[in-house]
Amino acid sequence: MVRKKIAVTGMTCSACSAGVEKTVGKLDGVESAVVNLLAGTLDVAFDEQKLTESGIVSAIERAGYGVKPQKVDASPKSVNKLDGGLKDMKTRIIVSFAFLLPLLYISMGHMLALPLPSFLHGYHGALAFSFAQFLLSLPIVYVNRKYYSSGFKTLLRRHPNMDALIAIGSSAALLYGIFAIFRIGEGLAAHDVSLVERYSMDLYFESAATILTLITLGKYLEARSKGKTGEAISKLLDLSPKTAAVMRGGVETEIPVEEVVLGDIIVVRPGASIPVDGTIVEGGSAVDESALTGESIPVEKGVGDKVIGATVNKTGFFKFEAQKVGGDTALSQIIKLVEEAGSSKAPIAKLADTISGVFVPVVIAVAALSIIVWLIVGKGVEFALSIGIAVLVISCPCALGLATPVAIMVSTGKGASNGILIKSAEALQIAHKIRTVVLDKTGTVTEGKPKVTDLITYNGIPEEKLLYLAATIEKPSEHPLAEAIMQRAAQDNIAAGETDSFEAVPGRGISCAIGGQKYFAGNMALVGNIPGASEVDKEYQRLAEEGKTPLIFADEKRILGMIAVMDTLKPTSKSAIARFIEMGIEVIMLTGDNKRTAEAIRKQLGISKVVAEIMPTDKEAEIRMLQQSGTVAMIGDGINDAPALTRADVGIAIGAGTDIAIESADIVLMKSDLLDAVTAVELSKATFRNIKQNLFWAFFYNILGIPLAAGVFYPLLGWKLNPMFAAVAMSLSSVFVVTNALRLRFFKPKYQKHSK
Repeated sequence: MVRKKIAVTGMTCSACSAGVEKTVGKLDGVESAVVNLLAGTLDVAFDEQKLTESGIVSAIERAGYGVKPQKVDASPKSVNKLDGGLKDMKTRIIVSFAFLLPLLYISMGHMLALPLPSFLHGYHGALAFSFAQFLLSLPIVYVNRKYYSSGFKTLLRRHPNMDALIAIGSSAALLYGIFAIFRIGEGLAAHDVSLVERYSMDLYFESAATILTLITLGKYLEARSKGKTGEAISKLLDLSPKTAAVMRGGVETEIPVEEVVLGDIIVVRPGASIPVDGTIVEGGSAVDESALTGESIPVEKGVGDKVIGATVNKTGFFKFEAQKVGGDTALSQIIKLVEEAGSSKAPIAKLADTISGVFVPVVIAVAALSIIVWLIVGKGVEFALSIGIAVLVISCPCALGLATPVAIMVSTGKGASNGILIKSAEALQIAHKIRTVVLDKTGTVTEGKPKVTDLITYNGIPEEKLLYLAATIEKPSEHPLAEAIMQRAAQDNIAAGETDSFEAVPGRGISCAIGGQKYFAGNMALVGNIPGASEVDKEYQRLAEEGKTPLIFADEKRILGMIAVMDTLKPTSKSAIARFIEMGIEVIMLTGDNKRTAEAIRKQLGISKVVAEIMPTDKEAEIRMLQQSGTVAMIGDGINDAPALTRADVGIAIGAGTDIAIESADIVLMKSDLLDAVTAVELSKATFRNIKQNLFWAFFYNILGIPLAAGVFYPLLGWKLNPMFAAVAMSLSSVFVVTNALRLRFFKPKYQKHSK
């Protein structure tokens, strides 16, 4: 299967997107077809053996829509901004209002006792009065002709959309106006004053022109609002430097960032933006990564550390080797993920699509039925036609189609600006109903790097002496605990000595000789027979119960001391777990560590349940079992977490973890901070609440608007909706939905994080 993204033009509402999806989905060889109405794209997966891209394009064009060629560019600058053809719309609005204002003055001026030229007055000026309105409406119809070309084309293809409703409604008004001109001419010829006066007052040119103008104005405001949904990505793009200082042939040369290739050595000076991803080979600095991770504190970088494109060098000077360029950089991948999330469809959006597929034909039928009913009850052609036009115009399903995608686009952009990458709209929706969060321990709850937490000496041995012996004994070892001791010795400026011999005792520890003296380092099983071992056992057990790994150091005659090592908790882990519990979410920890250590961490963090000594293959089975009780999220960082991340309803990967874990997850936390997982759930809840508000408004608007336009309340209350007010209401409904979704730009997590 091949997946392609095709830019489709002419789509204006959810009926359009449903029509394109239905048309393409019917083609032989198509596996899936998903339209992003907001971005104007079709994401289609198809079998190249059965179908070509040109065949898909032809089907789209036959359905009444156009296809715009897309430029292939790997760099982030290829991201399209949602301008919605603003320049063209602005021109149409200016022209429309330039002719609409005099049209309204002529058609309604007499109602306000405004002066009119004498040749437009009375019985003898009736023909000039009506024909002047017709001429003024023609330029408005011409500049807004796309409603007719698109609307009637989709009507003929039996996939009517919003444009079809506007085209039918305004055409009916125009045709009735032309019919009225002929009737006025007939009345003048027959000297029938009553006929002339009747049709002079029943012209609908101003209604047709006002409908077209106001709907275009509404679409312009809507497009401007939609343009703001991509602000998060735009800000990232603005940070990406346009040039890079590269060492070529021993000379520093400034080149466009697009020309940087793998292996280039790039020079970065204080205050400069880093152009691409790579590893520092010379120098060091503090780097501001807030644009990508949301972390406000600059990160210290030195030789061997990785740097990310679009981040900012604060103080120092360094050189780095380019390792990811063009579309492979972290910035490009972030933008790609946000785009894909915006293009995907949340399950709730399918409800709107299903309704939209039948909505427009039903509206046309309701309009036709309303006209017939009011004609039957004897209300006259003008009244019935006014009712029919109002029904057609007020029922355009724009708000319905925008309710979900605008909210998804804004929230995924908001997440990205806070270092939370949401890879699909489905994950964003599911996250709001999480009932259980399963946490990996190492690297997720803890730092993943053991540190010395306690240093206890016995028999008058100074701490420096114990640390020197410990570093010397552990120096030849490759165990993570040995690394923690070596780091502590380096921190205290204690250099390790050399051992005469070294022997690892599996499951117990190490024995070695230093200067002819034998020493031991390990657990109680290794040193149990050495004098004084039983006296330190209580301390040993206390440290073990706290989740620490105690190492006893001794020679052949006495216990020298004890060093406890522990994989320390991340500063925000406890706060994040407390916030999950406040939200009514059960927190469970899965770890391959021993039960004693796991239980100690469980108590420190207030976790309700821990499953220890679990094999990587069993994590996925544990998730499957928990899913029987509700929606489960898995948060992990290692290769062994990948199956569980895939199995969970929502997989959340710690950003500092492995590529496999990140690939398997639905949400990626760039800062490796558990509080960001809390923020992701809160953002999901806020987004879903916003979508429900939008859908409620869209449905409520149509449920109330269609009966009002059809004249249901007229017999009892005398309420009748003018087609011009129907056009205003339709436009405002779309603007309201987009504006409501844009409120998500101001989302802030309830639990405010504090800097370390």
